[in-house]
Amino acid sequence: MGEENEYTRVLEHLYGKSLILHDTALFHKVLYFYFIDALAHIDYTLGIMAFNYQSPKNLMTGEYLRWRIDEEKKGDRALFPDFINWLKAENPERFERLPLLWKKVYDKDDPAGYRSFRIVLDPDNRQALQPSAYFRMIEEFFTPAFLKSLYEDASLGTLFEQFRAGR
Repeated sequence: MGEENEYTRVLEHLYGKSLILHDTALFHKVLYFYFIDALAHIDYTLGIMAFNYQSPKNLMTGEYLRWRIDEEKKGDRALFPDFINWLKAENPERFERLPLLWKKVYDKDDPAGYRSFRIVLDPDNRQALQPSAYFRMIEEFFTPAFLKSLYEDASLGTLFEQFRAGR
């Protein structure tokens, strides 16, 4: 593995998380896809800063991320970016409670995005995000309230279905 750096510790923090108390089979399918997708982008971004770019870990995550490009276009998954922007306009208080990564990447008015599968919050800033930013991202995706909202019959799942029905 080589010499441990500060980003390796953030990866260990991510890998230490568990969904054992949740039944992910009952999560809303679209929200679950984008939940796992966000974690994969966090993993990949941290991985290229913690390990050699050509490490098997980074190659495997990169292969998943290449696969998901086509997967995000299938069915209701394609509605997710519009859903985030709908929340911003129609339910701003719920939008504000979303994880920062979802808000920034999918907000059409924000320049943040995934560039070569890496998380880039500010395309004009060439400095790497500090490890504390990734710790925050991870924690936001694993708060009990957020995880509970991912179920089909929970707040975010219900809002997605409301949005989908109105399209």
